Amino acid sequence: MELDNRKKRILQAIVNEYVNTIEPVSSNSIIKKYNLECSSATVRNEMAELEKKGLLEKTHTSSGRVPSNKGYRFYVDELLNDNDLDVNEIKYINSKLQNKVDEMEELTKIATNTISEITHYTTIAIEPSALKQKIEEIKFVLLGNRMLMAIILTETGTIKETIIKFDKDINQEQVDTLSLMFNNKLKGKLLSSINLPMEQYIMQEMNYRLDVIKPIIKQITRVLKDESNIYLKGTGQALDNPEFRSNEIAKKFLGLLDERNLIFNLLDADDDFKIYIGNEITGLNEFSLITYKNKVGGKDLGTIGILGPTRMDYSKVISVLKYISKELNKGLI
Repeated sequence: MELDNRKKRILQAIVNEYVNTIEPVSSNSIIKKYNLECSSATVRNEMAELEKKGLLEKTHTSSGRVPSNKGYRFYVDELLNDNDLDVNEIKYINSKLQNKVDEMEELTKIATNTISEITHYTTIAIEPSALKQKIEEIKFVLLGNRMLMAIILTETGTIKETIIKFDKDINQEQVDTLSLMFNNKLKGKLLSSINLPMEQYIMQEMNYRLDVIKPIIKQITRVLKDESNIYLKGTGQALDNPEFRSNEIAKKFLGLLDERNLIFNLLDADDDFKIYIGNEITGLNEFSLITYKNKVGGKDLGTIGILGPTRMDYSKVISVLKYISKELNKGLI
C-alpha cells in the first residue's frame, strides 16, 4: 500500500499517541505535539482517508481514531523507529549484559529478563532445537552391569543426559569402545545424524553388537527430541497493561500462556525475526508476538518471543532487541 508523506506522518503520530495514552486520538491532540504543520480540518480529512484504507478505526465512544491491525502492520513495516532507547535504558541493559556466565545458554535467560524489565511485556524463550545443533562430545558412564548414562554436549553448551538400560551385561571395555565409535563418527555433526542409518553404519562398518547399539540410539534420539524447555518472564508486568483490566482479555492472555502450543510453534519457526499482529495468526486475536532468534557469534542460543497487546510499543521492543543483539555480538560477555 502506498501512502504520501503526510498520511505516513499522521499515521505514525496516531500509533505513537495511542500506544502512549490508550485513548482514541483526535486531530487536535497530535497537530502541535507531532509538528504536523497543517490545519485540524486537513488532519481530520487525512484520518478519514486512512480509515477508508483500513489503517484506522473509529471507536463508538469518541470521534477519535485508533490504529487497526492493518495500521499496526503498516507502521512496523514502514514507519517504525528502531532506535528508541534513552540513556538510562542503555545503561541498564549494559549493566545486565556484563554479568559473567558459565554457559552460553544462560545468555538467553539474561536477554529474556532484560527485555521483559525494559518493555514490561511477557517474554518467552525456548532453547534452540537440539536436533539442529552440532555435537561437541558424547560421553558414556557405566552405572551398573546393565545401565549406562549418555551425556551429549553441544556446541552451544547445552547438555542432554539420558539413562539407557540393557537386557544383557556390558562392561567398561565395551563402554570405552562405544565412546570412541560415537565420537569419531558424530563429533561436529548435527544431532539429527543419530538415526537408523547410524545404527546400520555401526553394524556394517564396525561389526558391533546390535543389542548394545540399538537401545543407545533409541534413547538418545528420544531425549534429543524433547523440546519442552520454555522460560517465561514478566507475566505480572504484562497484566499491568490497561487492556487486561478486562477480565475476558486477561483470561485469554493467561490461557494463551497456559496452552503454549501456538506460541511454541511460532517460536520454533526458522525466521530470525518476525512480527505477528493480532488476527494475522489464528489464536492471537487481541495480542501481538515478536520473535527473535538469539544468535551470538553465529551460534543459535534459542528464540525469544515478546507477547503483549496489539497496542504494543513496537518501537521500544524492537529497539531493545536490536541493541541487545548488537552488544552481545560485540563480546560484552
